[in-house]
Amino acid sequence: MNTKRLISSYDEINDTFVGKIDGKNSYCADYSISDGIFLAIDKNNIPCSVFVDNASNVFNVPKTILENSNVKIAIDCDSVFLSFNMFIEDLKICSIKSENRCGIPKINFLMDTNY
Repeated sequence: MNTKRLISSYDEINDTFVGKIDGKNSYCADYSISDGIFLAIDKNNIPCSVFVDNASNVFNVPKTILENSNVKIAIDCDSVFLSFNMFIEDLKICSIKSENRCGIPKINFLMDTNY
C-alpha cells in the first residue's frame, strides 16, 4: 500500500470536507464514489484529493468530529470492487465497499495526515 501525506480541512459553514495529497496540484479524473463523496486521481492513477459535500450527514457524525486534523483515508480498488475507509482519531467514521461501476483504475493507497 502506497502512503502519502494528507492535508485535510473542514468548512463547518458549508459542511464540506476536503482531503488533498500534499504537493498535488492537478487531477486527471474525478469520480463520484458514493453519495456526496468524490475522489480525484492524477494521470498516474494516484489519488490526489477527496471532497465530501454535506459531510456531517454523509458520515453521520457531528461537525466537531470533522474539525479534527488526525485523518486517514484508505482506498483499495480493483476492476470489480472499490473500498473506501475514513478514520478520524483512529475511529472509523466511514466504510464503503461497492462495485467499481465507474471504471476506476487499480488503487491501493493510504492518505494520512500523520505521515
